[in-house]
Amino acid sequence: MDQPKTPETPANNAQSGTPKSGGLLRSSSIVSAMTLLSRVLGLVRDVFVASYFGARADAFFVAFKIPNFFRRLFAEGAFSVAFVPILSEYKVKDRDVKALVGKVSGSLLAILGPFTIFAVAAAPILTWVFAPGFADQPEKFALTSELLRITFPYLLLISLTAFYGSVLNTYGQFAVPAVTPVLLNLCLILATYFMTPWFDEPLMALAWGVLLAGVTQLAFQLPFVMRLGLMALPTPGFSDTGVKRIMKLMVPALFGVSVSQINLLLDVLLASFLESGSVSWLYYSDRLAQLPLGVFAIAIAVVVLPNLSQKHAAKEEGHFAQTLDWAVRMVLLIGVPAALALMVLATPLMATIFYRGEITPYDISKMTLSLQAYGAGLLAFMLIKVLAPGYYARQDTKTPVKIGIQAMIVNMILNLILIFPFAHMGLALATTLSAYMNAFLLYWGLRKQGHYKVQPGWWRWLAQLALANIVMVTCIVVLNPEIDQWMVFSEWQRAMWTGILVVVGVVSYGLMLLMSGVRPRHLLVNRV
Repeated sequence: MDQPKTPETPANNAQSGTPKSGGLLRSSSIVSAMTLLSRVLGLVRDVFVASYFGARADAFFVAFKIPNFFRRLFAEGAFSVAFVPILSEYKVKDRDVKALVGKVSGSLLAILGPFTIFAVAAAPILTWVFAPGFADQPEKFALTSELLRITFPYLLLISLTAFYGSVLNTYGQFAVPAVTPVLLNLCLILATYFMTPWFDEPLMALAWGVLLAGVTQLAFQLPFVMRLGLMALPTPGFSDTGVKRIMKLMVPALFGVSVSQINLLLDVLLASFLESGSVSWLYYSDRLAQLPLGVFAIAIAVVVLPNLSQKHAAKEEGHFAQTLDWAVRMVLLIGVPAALALMVLATPLMATIFYRGEITPYDISKMTLSLQAYGAGLLAFMLIKVLAPGYYARQDTKTPVKIGIQAMIVNMILNLILIFPFAHMGLALATTLSAYMNAFLLYWGLRKQGHYKVQPGWWRWLAQLALANIVMVTCIVVLNPEIDQWMVFSEWQRAMWTGILVVVGVVSYGLMLLMSGVRPRHLLVNRV
């Protein structure tokens, strides 16, 4: 049977700023490398925060999650999926891109500016809405509100950063937006290390670090936009046709693209009623699960969305379907072993990364449970990231909205069912189950509409992946020390053993893929 086919891109992509044939994989690799750097620094940041504050950092995590939630909606979520297809259309049809950039940025400022001012003034209300369980702890509630007043302006800054990052991505400059999150992690690491002595409440240092990061990230991207000649004075343009189209697409996408974020916030809301430390346990485990999601799935999605948008604008429906198929296969290639590794190695990973300072063995055991639950859903989270662009590239935001609302309702029901027997782990498990429902419905909708067509070679591809994953898990399980031993190991022993297990897993997986007939050329864009 044939090896999996993957799509090509048009020859004129060199002029259009999109990847040439084979460029999807190269561009995804660039974004993955930059994102990996950011995620590794993110883990270093979390280690610093955990060792300094332990599970008592709940107040900061809530104050940081609230603007991050709106950022995912306005910046990386609904706005991005609405803006990129319209911008790609303007670019392909040689319309005035610079004018569109100026009007959209001005409209974004006109909306988010007043919203930010209102949110800062209403910080206690937002705290009560997103973490009502803190209301029974006056000091914790007051601290969270005070932290939120400092962190919330980050939303405005990072939304503009994401806006200009979308412009760069559309013009094939993926590396700059991908490396920008590194600056957030650096700012928070420096704030934790240097600024905590400046405040009576050390968590304030983290809040100011977030605000500083927003300014730094925006300033970093502006010169690259200027170099493209697309830097325009922000001018509100709500009457402009392009802006109207973006806003029309954006409204339903607010739910459709960010369902996973809404689900995570529901987890925080319910976790605020649970045992103290539950918010932190969920945060740390989610952060680790986000590593492969960000490095691979989001990297593929970032590259695929403008590519699909331009294929749709050029009416290349055959290549559109092939690109989606390629993206799904790449997700399975990485997502399945990553999910299995997170579940099998949950305790080793948590102990190696976080077991120091204020973190106790009890914290590690609790983090392990939620990491295993999130890890089980990693493949679904990754599939959502690459399937949703199949709708947004065609400027269809209504279908993902319907699917997203259904998944969110299921998540809420499962939260209420699973929280009683499984506490914080039940919240993570509910998120995982609803994500699989979301991913399946997105896939089924694309198949029914004919926009996703299964390419030749799927059964062989699945057999090769299954064999490689079975061998990988077997090797890891055989070599993995007893769970109790991980709490006795020194830091260096934990690091050494984790390194050995990771290397053995990667090598065994890669070797079995090669032995079963998979070659690097099979992962490149197919020449059809």
